[in-house]
Amino acid sequence: MSFLHFLSIPGFFDAPLAVRSIPQILTGFPMSLLLTVISFIAATIIGFFLTLAQLSKRAWLHYPARVYISFMRGVPMLVVLFIIYFGFGADALPAAVMSFTVICSAFISEIFRSAFAAVDSGQWEAAYSVGLPYRKVVSKVIFPQAFRISIPPLGNILLDLFKSTSLAAMITVSEMFMQAKIIAGANLDYMTIYITMAVIYWFFCWLMTVAQTGLEKRLSLT
Repeated sequence: MSFLHFLSIPGFFDAPLAVRSIPQILTGFPMSLLLTVISFIAATIIGFFLTLAQLSKRAWLHYPARVYISFMRGVPMLVVLFIIYFGFGADALPAAVMSFTVICSAFISEIFRSAFAAVDSGQWEAAYSVGLPYRKVVSKVIFPQAFRISIPPLGNILLDLFKSTSLAAMITVSEMFMQAKIIAGANLDYMTIYITMAVIYWFFCWLMTVAQTGLEKRLSLT
C-alpha cells in the first residue's frame, strides 16, 4: 500500500485524489491573486478618501461617508456580489472586483481612521505651525505615520479578502474554488476536494502572514 493510500480515510478522504487535484486547482490561483490584488489596492485608495471624508468637518462629506461605511460593514459580501452581478447585470469579473472593493474599503477606512487618531495631535499642530497646507500635512506628515500603524490590521483585511475571493465562484469566476467545484463534481467526492482546498488556502495565508510579520519587523512595528 502506498503512503498516499495510507493517509486516506475510506468514505471521508481520498489522498491520491487530493494530490492529483492540486495542479488543476492551482490553475485558478492567478485569478484568485488578481482579484485579491486589484480589490485590495482599489479598496485602500477608496478607504483613504473615506477616512478623510469621515474626519472632515463638512457635514456633506462626513455623514455620507459614515452611512456608507456603516452599510458596507453590515451587509454580507455575497449579498453585494449578487446585487452587482444579477441586479445590475455586470460581467462576472468586474462584479467580483467591485463587490470586494466596496466592502473592504469600508473596513480599511475604519482602520485608517483609528490610525489617524493614534498619531499624536502635536504632529498636526507642528505641521500647521510651519505653514503646511492641509493636503501636505496629511500626505507628508500624518498618513506615513498612520500607515505604519495600520499595517497589522491591513494584513488581516488582506487575508480575509484572499479567502473571500472563493465567493467569486458563485458567479462563475474561474478562481481556485471554482476549479475545486469542477473536480469535486467530476469525481463525486466533495469532502476530499474541500479538505484539499482548506489546506491550500491555509498554506497561502500562512505565506502572507510570514510576509506581513517580516514587514512589521522591518518597520519595527513589533
